[in-house]
Amino acid sequence: MQCKDGVIVPLKEILTNDKYREQRVDILKSISLISNFIPEIDQFLLNEEATPIFLKAESFVDRWFEAMPLLDVLNIILDIPDSLRSVNYPILTLSMKRYSPDLVIDSFMDLVKILEFKWQIKIGDKYVDPDFFFEDVRFKGGIARVAERYVSLIPREITRLYRASRKDVPKFRIMDILRLGIEGKHQGIKINIEPEVLSMFNKVLQVEKQTVPTALTGTLREYQYRGFQWLHHNSQIGVGSIIADDMGLGKTIQVITLLLKDKEMNRKHPALIVVPTSLIFNWEREFQKFAPSMNIGVFHGTKRTMPVGKDVVLTSYGVIRRDLDKLNRENWHYIILDEAQNIKNHKTQQTRYIKQLQGVIRIAMTGTPVENRLSEYWSIMDFLNSGLLGTPTSFQTEFAIPIERERNRDVLEQFLKITGPFILRRVKTDKSIIKDLPDKIMINQYCSLTPKQEKLYNNVVHNIIDDIENNYKGSTFQRKGSIFNLIIALKQVCNHPANYLKNDDHSYKISGKATMLVNLLEQILENNEKCLIFTQYKEMGFIIQSIIREHFKMDSLFLHGGLSRKKRDTIVQDFQNNNKDKIFILSLKAGGTGLNLTRASHVIHYDLWWNPAVENQATDRAYRIGQNKNVNVHRFITTGTFEEKIDRMLESKKELFNISVKQGESWISDMSNEDLKEFLSLKKK
Repeated sequence: MQCKDGVIVPLKEILTNDKYREQRVDILKSISLISNFIPEIDQFLLNEEATPIFLKAESFVDRWFEAMPLLDVLNIILDIPDSLRSVNYPILTLSMKRYSPDLVIDSFMDLVKILEFKWQIKIGDKYVDPDFFFEDVRFKGGIARVAERYVSLIPREITRLYRASRKDVPKFRIMDILRLGIEGKHQGIKINIEPEVLSMFNKVLQVEKQTVPTALTGTLREYQYRGFQWLHHNSQIGVGSIIADDMGLGKTIQVITLLLKDKEMNRKHPALIVVPTSLIFNWEREFQKFAPSMNIGVFHGTKRTMPVGKDVVLTSYGVIRRDLDKLNRENWHYIILDEAQNIKNHKTQQTRYIKQLQGVIRIAMTGTPVENRLSEYWSIMDFLNSGLLGTPTSFQTEFAIPIERERNRDVLEQFLKITGPFILRRVKTDKSIIKDLPDKIMINQYCSLTPKQEKLYNNVVHNIIDDIENNYKGSTFQRKGSIFNLIIALKQVCNHPANYLKNDDHSYKISGKATMLVNLLEQILENNEKCLIFTQYKEMGFIIQSIIREHFKMDSLFLHGGLSRKKRDTIVQDFQNNNKDKIFILSLKAGGTGLNLTRASHVIHYDLWWNPAVENQATDRAYRIGQNKNVNVHRFITTGTFEEKIDRMLESKKELFNISVKQGESWISDMSNEDLKEFLSLKKK
């Protein structure tokens, strides 16, 4: 026995030496409890010689594992072999081995060809052949020793294992094998990967240095050079990639460098780049700037014809829907999506068409692979490496629900491990990435509703909620539609009465936000600075234009979805190049992505989208490479309204590892009528 001073004393001495009289009673009580599991201890106590007792192996192990929890509770130190400290349960898993030693491995596709999968039985950290295992346990039961480990042998489980091991090994697809190699697990169970195979996996996934193509007429930043190498490596081993760098870090030049490198290596087939319509001109200009040696064609417009003999063809998402068959007659090497969040919903017709495009390598470019929910990430990854993350249903069960709802960090780490080789994301706030980018200064600016707005706000809340209570008691769908309309109405009231009433009274004095905007613009213009003003509503953009024209006696630029591509490109160039164009109004949907507007040092979010990812995309039209001034981001919020309540909730909500996963505004429609009334009603001053 071990005393308090750490000295080990034989039990015989404790029982016979008066020196240990005080401890003797407690020790005997503990021994009495243990004897319920190991009765032979009683014989030991009755034996005056206190000679050691020996137990038969076949009966000892079962009783030993039954007694172990009690021994732990009694804090009894066990001097036993490691194999006796835990009981193992046999699990059916797989082994991954190389069966063709002569094949040279240059790509992941080569690696797949030389792999062999077999069933194995996992016992703790040991793997054994099923035939050996079932032969060894054939006449055993209870807890038995197999492969130097103690195993619990439950007859029905052994029978189930035996039947499963006699089935054929699953036929794995390419992406299944890639995931097995990265994760090292099959259905959550660790598999036995031969060290040589694991080494080959690691080598295939290891990015190797590449020289920058000599035809590039620009200089890559260090992180852009690493991004180019990563894109080139993944394309060489035959897998798709998401380049998800923060907006403004230069995703475009990294992709252009990749395409130049491929041309330098004499790639024969062209690349197809799919972009939002407003960005076609921007891509043409970037190729002219950084890769003038590349032959660029555009497949767009009402009289479009397929360009011939080009290195790259630019087209839009809308054209894919109309000309998919024509595009698939071409032999594309790359299918590249810019602003790939356009395929975030796997159920839309646009996404289904995009995923039917035929190409060897696929690349997605987006600063926000996840805007609202993790299923958006699945959709983009399914386009790139179909099957890697399973089906939409299995993805929800395996990843989305545990990460989004349960905040399960273990599952998040598993998700990041599986997807890590296929996504590259760097952020501007990391000064090790970009040391010379100025700061982004976030400013929440609060205003009150004017008396006219306050009256409108209360009327809208009361009227629509009364309508919901009286007319939509049994219709969930119609109720949600009414609540959605209520939210839009309240946003418009908070913006300006004319935005809701659709009248011509555009005076800034009847809107708290408009008054705040005028005061802010006076300071910006006095300092001879430029600004962007984002709004969700086209009508509000025209109202802001009217206010600026009336108060400042000057025109402002306005980019919205109703403009032609040519007109959009013209006003973007005017803002960037003309000193007289100080104010640029943009509708969030039309101008929130892809544009380079670094002449602005102020970004004003007139109304909030309540999705940080969308808001950041808009902000980063100004806060990007080429910006040499601090960017002040002004977020307009009306106090006492639901705007302030929602913003406070979003501020307090910190997502796991910066993955933006929220349910948009849909959660508001799930509130009860009473909760809805309380949430949307004006807070009393």
